[in-house]
This record gives sequence, structure tokens and C-alpha cells, in this order.
Amino acid sequence: MFIHSTADRRLATEHWLLATLPGPLRDRARWEWEQHRVAILPLGGLFSAVRMPERLLTALITSVEVACLDDFLTEVLGGGPVICDPRFARYYALVPASMPATLQQMADTWSAFGVECLGRGSYLGVPRMDAVNQEHGFASYWSVPMDAAAVLCAPLSVARLIAAARHCVDTESEA
Repeated sequence: MFIHSTADRRLATEHWLLATLPGPLRDRARWEWEQHRVAILPLGGLFSAVRMPERLLTALITSVEVACLDDFLTEVLGGGPVICDPRFARYYALVPASMPATLQQMADTWSAFGVECLGRGSYLGVPRMDAVNQEHGFASYWSVPMDAAAVLCAPLSVARLIAAARHCVDTESEA
């Protein structure tokens, strides 16, 4: 059994994320991570994302503390990576690029709640690997850090999370 250090896993994950770009653009993304803490990466090749508004997710927890929501997402999504964009109060669950067609159909009903599946033709601001908390104000960070290259959220777990949140929101609006 091989044991890899956190630094080795982080570097491998960074290389995997950069593989979404053609060779010449990888240096540009590294520069963006260095200067701005976020690099714009294309979706739909190696991974896609499901955008979820914070207000939908907070319907599932009793606290409005960001750390509580981060912990909740870690548990519910089995440690799958999630990016938080605090500027626009959105979370992005990273999922396989080939999300099943059934989830794509479900996503049409989710749009009324601000949920959107982002794939080919979309781009996402991906924070650098060490941006793991909200210490820089409105800069995006890893709500649930990406633990290893190609380890993503299970689409079914994301769908269940959204269904539960929708149910809570529906219940609140009836009260």
C-alpha cells in the first residue's frame, strides 16, 4: 500500500484540474491561482458542476454558520468536493462530466429553486487547492476540499441533497 502525503495529493489534484485546459493555458491558470486565488476552468471534460444557492442548502440545517454548512456538506456528500462562492451565495458540487441523463432531466425542475447543472460550454472559478476556508472575504474557497484527483461527488447524493432541500423549502412556504 502506498501512502501519499497531503502535499503530493494536492499537487496531483492540481495537475488533474489543469488537465481540463490545453497545454499553453495551464500556465495561465497557475498564474491566476497565484495572483487571484481562483482560475477559470472549463466544465464538461473531466468534471461538471451542480450550482446550488446557499438559501436552499441552509433550509436543511439549523445554523446559518458557514462552518456548519461546510461540515454538513462534507457529511452528506461523502467528502465529495464542493466550492463556495460567497460573493453570490452559491455552492458548486463537482460531479462526473457524464452526469446521467436522468439527473439532467431532474435539473429542469430544480431551476425554479436556483439549481443548475453546468457542463460542456460552461466555466467555473476554481479556487487554488489551499483555499479551504472563508478567510479572504468574498473569494471562492473549497467548502469541501478535493481530497484526491478525480474523486468527485456522487450525482445521486447531490440529487438527494437537492430533493431534501426542496422539500424543506416547500414545507416552509406552506407554513
